[in-house]
Amino acid sequence: MSDVAAPSSTQAAHPALGQVMAGATVLVTAERRASELAAALERRGATIRHAPALSMIPHVDDQTLIAATRAIVAAPPDVLVVTTGIGFRAWIEAADAHGLAEPLLGMLDGVRLVARGPKARGAIQAAGLQADWVAESETSAEVAEVLLSEGVQGLRIAIQHHGAGADGLDEVFEKAGAQVASLVVYRWGPAPDPAAVRDSAHAVADGEIDAVVFTSAPGAEAWMQAVEAEGLVERVRARFVDGATVAAAVGPVTAKPLEHRGIMPLQPERGRLGALVRALVGHYEHIESVALSTVAGSLVIRARVAVLDGQVLPLSPTGVAVLRLLAAAAGDVVPREEVLAALPGDSQDTHAAEVAIARLREAAGRRDLIRTVVKRGYRIELA
Repeated sequence: MSDVAAPSSTQAAHPALGQVMAGATVLVTAERRASELAAALERRGATIRHAPALSMIPHVDDQTLIAATRAIVAAPPDVLVVTTGIGFRAWIEAADAHGLAEPLLGMLDGVRLVARGPKARGAIQAAGLQADWVAESETSAEVAEVLLSEGVQGLRIAIQHHGAGADGLDEVFEKAGAQVASLVVYRWGPAPDPAAVRDSAHAVADGEIDAVVFTSAPGAEAWMQAVEAEGLVERVRARFVDGATVAAAVGPVTAKPLEHRGIMPLQPERGRLGALVRALVGHYEHIESVALSTVAGSLVIRARVAVLDGQVLPLSPTGVAVLRLLAAAAGDVVPREEVLAALPGDSQDTHAAEVAIARLREAAGRRDLIRTVVKRGYRIELA
């Protein structure tokens, strides 16, 4: 069933929910589930730019993982901590490829299973097992707090780690007297296209991107490191801080590398891709509600396009820049000199300004959208 209902004749004339992000360019920095995320955003009108900051390298044929699996089957732990759903599923798949799935699942059926969040619990259930306890905060800190409060002295604890590797649990439990076995089922590798990541950093700094989406802490850290390597951190941070570009993180763990750099990203209440999409949609619905109300309809200026009455205008980058200048004045007169300054080159010919304004009127389909104020300049006609 479509998630966009047909508008009734009584509904207000504005973009449907599915198109509320019309004209917005969104940078997706993840490789895993990128197509799913991109499709969800595109259904809402966004244009997607993809520059994964890291690649994910599975360990299906990793002999170290297989050896660790055999050891765990031979000497079952008292507790298994499952940190990620994808990691647990990949572990079972790797075991199955080596004929170990049946003995592994049989062994785990008698082990206390601790899930670091609902997604990890879902993977455990999909394998025909039941989690004994779930950290609803989805943090390793909560896992450590609960197990340490119960006491781990003398326990054998196995930990299935996420792609970034150890997250401090090994050391914490070992210091508390536990015997720890680590299982890294997949790991993060370098960006599949480093040039695309560098280009994306410049695109954000240059104001070509409306929103940047982060779905993992390692990915957020890697992208910010690329920004720093290009010497763009101040420009990029400024765009995030003033809201010109939206930083969106799937949850508090993912947000930390951004927060450490003074960037407070948009976050959903629940750490899910669907919730992240809904948070972005809500953000753009708010923008729509406070858009400039003109005689030709609601006007929203994106990074690279302008949306008038729900329609993306066919404008050049220069046209968007001039329209942004006029919109920022909110109905006040913008002198011709300022319009000329927004055009390429250093022409002082007032005819060039008139041509730029004429093109804006033509693109909008409404000559009355922009008024010429004789001997002064131009202004947007507000509703």
